[in-house]
Amino acid sequence: MLLIDSSGWIEFFADGPLATQYSKYLKDLSKIVTPSIVIYEVYKKVKKERTEEDALLVVSLVNKTTVVFLNESIALLAADISLKYALPMADAIVYATALENNCTVVTGDTHFKGLDRVIFVK
Repeated sequence: MLLIDSSGWIEFFADGPLATQYSKYLKDLSKIVTPSIVIYEVYKKVKKERTEEDALLVVSLVNKTTVVFLNESIALLAADISLKYALPMADAIVYATALENNCTVVTGDTHFKGLDRVIFVK
């Protein structure tokens, strides 16, 4: 299972320079886990830079993955991860969600560099 971080979804939808690299991880949406905080980040970014309609279209595609909501065990693990690796809250939640669901994180966010179970796209 894979977890595509917000940076990956945004890069893919914006057709950025790394979109092709991310697209190979997005071929089978049934094998992707998405933390609900990623939906927040992607929706916010797309709405800010485009329109609400575009943001909702993007969210409709992300919702075809397995969405995982923040629960107590993920929240506590995220707090521990944040303390251990000095990760910002959203990144700690993403990483904790990946660990709880036995996923590999696919990201271009440098906060994740050097962590286990991370594919760094550059």
